[in-house]
Amino acid sequence: MIDRRSFMKLAALGGGAVFASGLIGRAQAAAGKAARLSGYSDFYFVQMSDSHWGYTGPDNPNAEITLKEAVATVNNLEIQPDFIIYTGDLTHTTDDPVERRQRLREFQEIVRPLKVRDIHFIPGEHDAGLDGGAAFKEIIGPTHYSFDHKGVHFIAIDNVSQPGSTIGDPQLAWLKADLSRQAKDQPIVVITHRPLFDLVPKWDWATRDGDKAIALLMPYTNVTVFYGHIHQENHHMTGHIAHHSAKSLIFPLPAPGSQDKREALPWDPTMPYKGLGFREVEAENKASEYKIAEYPVVRR
Repeated sequence: MIDRRSFMKLAALGGGAVFASGLIGRAQAAAGKAARLSGYSDFYFVQMSDSHWGYTGPDNPNAEITLKEAVATVNNLEIQPDFIIYTGDLTHTTDDPVERRQRLREFQEIVRPLKVRDIHFIPGEHDAGLDGGAAFKEIIGPTHYSFDHKGVHFIAIDNVSQPGSTIGDPQLAWLKADLSRQAKDQPIVVITHRPLFDLVPKWDWATRDGDKAIALLMPYTNVTVFYGHIHQENHHMTGHIAHHSAKSLIFPLPAPGSQDKREALPWDPTMPYKGLGFREVEAENKASEYKIAEYPVVRR
């Protein structure tokens, strides 16, 4: 069931994408399905984010099943994506390094039934902030890397492992070197956890040296950033670079800067998955702009 659908056009050169954000449920995104069946898209992927496995509390009394429901929902998409990106906070923070590793392993077991085997993970601060990403690297894999898929260059940036909400100079040097091998009109997708721009710094919704990463990306004419962390959709432009945040799979957070403190929105037992979801992203390399479709898919 589709509640609403709206389209925006964001200027971009040399590539394009269509994405849809849906709540946990069994319904396929109809517009995205039609586009794929018509051959419009060269490929599509799913973005999942912020499951906080290990969380217990009133903000989501169903926390033990929410991630499992999301896995089932993705598995029931009529057309499976090429791959999945998971933009951080796989697990909920803990001071106990043994428990941290246990939660990461439990998370692995929960997502193992995903039909899609190609999954690209990056950490959130809950996964990696207390140990510099040591447990994440040990169990999940690298915290920053790049890969290519059907003409699009993907760059995973780690802005959670270093102290002070930073990327750090060594990784910025790596980013510069990686970008130097790309043409200026190369379609580039950046995946990260925190926003690279200053959204609400007092809520830790920022990256202190994110402006340096944006400066490195700015000469490239076709860049899109997908991130998590803020537990809601938000769309922002820094020059020609579009930044899109994803909903979470645990609990929604208030609109940026809408209140003094960052606190989870009250859980509604009549709508336990309200504000939660994942995103489908369709890439069309021949388009001259990004066409963006957003709609929630309600749980049946």
